[in-house]
Amino acid sequence: MSDWPSTRARRVLQALDRIGWTIKRQRASHRILARDGWADVVFAFHDGEEIGPRMLARIAKQTGLTPDDL
Repeated sequence: MSDWPSTRARRVLQALDRIGWTIKRQRASHRILARDGWADVVFAFHDGEEIGPRMLARIAKQTGLTPDDL
């Protein structure tokens, strides 16, 4: 079983903001997130969209997000 729960994209984006990611630019639902010392990440989800455990694990690998951050 995964450590990651399914959650809404809005909540994930808020968690990324809390750990230091900022929106560098945005076009429609595609947001480019930036953080010093990390490569830019494309976050392409609508706010109300449900993100599953496997996709959250992939996002975490790119951003340093942990289940406790949510």
